[in-house]
Amino acid sequence: MVTIPTIETSRLLLRPHHMDDFSDYVALWADPDVVRYIGSAPSTREQTWARLLRAAGHWHHLGFGFLIIQEKESGKLIGEAGFHEVRRNITPSIEDTLETGWLLSPDSHGKGYAFEALSALVEWAESKFPEMAMTAIIHPENGPSLKLAGKLGFVETARTNYNGEIVILSRTETQPA
Repeated sequence: MVTIPTIETSRLLLRPHHMDDFSDYVALWADPDVVRYIGSAPSTREQTWARLLRAAGHWHHLGFGFLIIQEKESGKLIGEAGFHEVRRNITPSIEDTLETGWLLSPDSHGKGYAFEALSALVEWAESKFPEMAMTAIIHPENGPSLKLAGKLGFVETARTNYNGEIVILSRTETQPA
């Protein structure tokens, strides 16, 4: 069985999802500002429940997944970030890569939390899955996420349509077949 890591940074705790996160998780995913560039409407309570359970499934079956981002000082759940395999039907394919994703509550934006969390996660992934390329898909109007991806070493490799236009980025020069 896979042990889901807890990663600590100077200001954040990146930890597994817990069942008692559910009400905060529902509030996060129900916020229209949180999902604005993710290509979906705010999530219902039921959809968020399935998402919470899916988080554990990724770790169990793939050895990677998303972690809750918790502010250490306040203990507040402020977002989540990590890696997943969604098997998206897009061209070019990003299957068999560590698709990197993140989201933070709007009141946590502009504090450097996303860079802090993602830097730690990328470092973790490079040590655990050195052979796997990291990819991300980002809405072309999501300037802050595109800027963050660039700071993390992601470069644009393609643009395509997946429920609207998206930018595909990769941290490697070689794209998966």
